[in-house]
Amino acid sequence: MTFKNIVTKRLILRPITAQDVEDFFELDSNPKVHLFLGNTPVKTKEASEAMIADILQQYKTHGIGRLAMIEKRTHKFIGWSGLKYEKHLRKEFNYYDLGYRLKEHYWGKGYATEAAIASLNYGFKDLKLKTIGAAADCNHIASNRILKKIGMQPSGTFTFEGDLCNWYEMKNPF
Repeated sequence: MTFKNIVTKRLILRPITAQDVEDFFELDSNPKVHLFLGNTPVKTKEASEAMIADILQQYKTHGIGRLAMIEKRTHKFIGWSGLKYEKHLRKEFNYYDLGYRLKEHYWGKGYATEAAIASLNYGFKDLKLKTIGAAADCNHIASNRILKKIGMQPSGTFTFEGDLCNWYEMKNPF
């Protein structure tokens, strides 16, 4: 399956490759990045390789998956964003999930918002998805703020691995 890159004002969202392992390890070994993700930062590059393998399998199985977030100006990998078919987070249903994760240095600069908007547009306009969901730990103020800012509608809470999470949805507006 081949994907087209999604280009925004400051970003290129492109398919993740096995060559992204060093950047994935840098991202996911930072305890601050995992503060609201179960406090389980990765400890080995093999764990990052497994995460990438899971994304590559998503591409094959569902034709969709997270994308590398590349800063246009520097051509650096700054994180990932995009959609994936989620089967584990909500036990009661599967859904298309919007997500993002950035290296700490890039927090607070609007990159997650920019990538999330582009991902929603891709999901609704190109993939013709009817609904996209997203979840954020109730205590993760920045992520909850982003989801509200981009127009996701709060739709209750649920518990995942002992953590209370906010649930958001957006229907296709096109």
